[in-house]
Amino acid sequence: MGLSTPNSRFLSKRRKILQLAPLALLAGCDYSAGGRTTSFLRTFQQFNDWVQSKVFDPNKLAPEYSDNDLTPEDGFRINGYDTDRPDIDIEKWTLTVQGHVQKPGEYTLQQITSLPKRVMNTRHCCVEGWSMIPKWGGTSLRNLLELAGADITAKYVAVECGDDYNTSFDMTSVLHPQSILCYEAYNKPLVLEHGAPVRIVMPTKLGYKSAKWIHTLTVTNEKPGGYWEDQGYDWFAGL
Repeated sequence: MGLSTPNSRFLSKRRKILQLAPLALLAGCDYSAGGRTTSFLRTFQQFNDWVQSKVFDPNKLAPEYSDNDLTPEDGFRINGYDTDRPDIDIEKWTLTVQGHVQKPGEYTLQQITSLPKRVMNTRHCCVEGWSMIPKWGGTSLRNLLELAGADITAKYVAVECGDDYNTSFDMTSVLHPQSILCYEAYNKPLVLEHGAPVRIVMPTKLGYKSAKWIHTLTVTNEKPGGYWEDQGYDWFAGL
């Protein structure tokens, strides 16, 4: 179909970042042989995130694949450990939406599944180097934000999960048409191992941004962190 692969697009953006990398040395001028390496790396990470946000096109879709290209359902990989499974009562589960929203509160799975649905075959790329193409089904995050009366001019959205994982996003990425609140895979309700009752799916970002078992979504103007982001991983994490 002539579509570029996620890897080629990722490398292209990385090349753009590396071309601008010398500027980061100026930002990290407090670095010295005696220390301050952490400060330098933090500055470069912030620069890296800034560049990724500038090259991100909110109107450009990630490749979508035919059913023939799907990863077989029995190959739908679970990235985690048995101890990661949270104790969730799916029948009583609600999603809390808070922060800069006109209608903060708890939203049920029935309310979420009643919103317009999007089904897409997109690639999930793990930072560990593997990828897969599942069939995802859910509603766009924009639909949920509109339901809650969220201020979409706010800068960020933070997500908290049932296994104490957390991550966060810039609002532009959240509003991307392929950023979905996913409740199905392969036309079936998500199972707990894959993030039931709902998870985030963002094919424009690396897999650690596709948080599972989410229970709270916060719209904010203060930049949040995240489990991996606070350990030095890219905050923007774009592909």
